[in-house]
Amino acid sequence: MWSPLILQWWWWWQWGMDEEASDGEGEGDTEVMQQETVPVLVPSEKTKQPKECFFIQPKERKENTTKTRKRRKKKITDVLAKSEPKPGLPEDLQKLMKDYYSSRRSVIELEELNLPDSCFLKANDLTHSLSSYLKEICPKWVKLRKNHSEKKSVLMLIICSSAIRALELIRSMTAFRGDGKVIKLFAKHIKVQAQVKLLEKRVVHLGVGTPGRIKELVKQGGLNLNPLKFLVFDWNWRDQKLRRMMDIPEIRKEVFELLEMGVLSLCKSESLKLGLF
Repeated sequence: MWSPLILQWWWWWQWGMDEEASDGEGEGDTEVMQQETVPVLVPSEKTKQPKECFFIQPKERKENTTKTRKRRKKKITDVLAKSEPKPGLPEDLQKLMKDYYSSRRSVIELEELNLPDSCFLKANDLTHSLSSYLKEICPKWVKLRKNHSEKKSVLMLIICSSAIRALELIRSMTAFRGDGKVIKLFAKHIKVQAQVKLLEKRVVHLGVGTPGRIKELVKQGGLNLNPLKFLVFDWNWRDQKLRRMMDIPEIRKEVFELLEMGVLSLCKSESLKLGLF
């Protein structure tokens, strides 16, 4: 309960307020009435709107998800790298000729392409260098070389797959050729007409080159094959891809085209011998 002193003070204060209100009404001044305050509900916490929920479905697992690996096809280089090298034989050349001409010739014509065994020289058994092999197949080379005096021809042709290989063969046959004259018969950096002039000017004993350029020289009349005594194929050598010269389709085609330009007839007449180095 309030004390008398407080009640008396409150009464005097209320009386003073009433007097001021009555004085204001007498003067005619507009009085600003206190507006009753309307209670406003203030939420203690902000209302949070419910968030959207997303339901993520698990991905369906495909059956047999393990992919089957494709087997890598074996290349000829993979097979040859693991296999032991085998020396070329005359039967290999005969078989390649039949396969090449089988779709172009009749049965009778294919039989005519067969070469007698007598036209083949002893094949390299992979133990020879080029000089030692040539000495074995041509022991009378010095005599043949001295008796050869016909221009635009050679006594021996060595056919290989590239100009770089031809240069290697020329360097490796020094012990065999002696004083014999050698001509480079490939297309790299040498024009056909330049080779024709060389064959016309001097007597040449040995020719080393590619079948394409030799075929072109024969076609233009710059090289006569009739005095030819030995035709040697660089058969067993393999390049960086382990390919032999007859494994390359372009080289194989040019070799067979060259054989048809008089080589086969010379072999059958036994005036020309074939060797596989």
